[in-house]
Amino acid sequence: MGYQTVHRPRSWAAKQSTNIAIGALCAFVLVAGSNLQASAASLSRSTDVNAPASAVWSAIGAFCAIKDWHPAIGTCVADGGNPPTRTLVTKDGKTTFVEPQTARSETDRFYSYTFRASPFPVTHYMGTIWVVPTGERTSTVLWTGTYTPLPGKEKDANDAFAGVYEAGLAAIKAKFTR
Repeated sequence: MGYQTVHRPRSWAAKQSTNIAIGALCAFVLVAGSNLQASAASLSRSTDVNAPASAVWSAIGAFCAIKDWHPAIGTCVADGGNPPTRTLVTKDGKTTFVEPQTARSETDRFYSYTFRASPFPVTHYMGTIWVVPTGERTSTVLWTGTYTPLPGKEKDANDAFAGVYEAGLAAIKAKFTR
């Protein structure tokens, strides 16, 4: 028996080439899509305070002072490093954050920090709290964060940060309300 060549109509070959190309494209999209991260996000909240910036910074500027002014934080322990890392535990004892300080200026009244461990559905978080003088006896406290939400968790991440920032800023404002 001899070798036999089978000739298929050109339309069949064209369909097969198209199917192969579509299959390869789908595979590429699936692989590439699984490696894509959600877009970076940011959130800022601020409050005006009836106190000089120096007084507000004195009350909130120490890296572990957050336990004294944020209503959700029960304990803060700093590791003594330079720069320090703080471990925060919520008042209910159910949630822990580990946050290395990444920048600080006593002159400009700010500090920045990141997450080493956090229950929030984000990566690449960087937060900054600073106190800006707006008058001789008034100031603004600004809390900002940039982060990358986990895919599908954008709303959860934004809501979590908004809740933390707003509760903390309301407590700072109340601390200086006359």
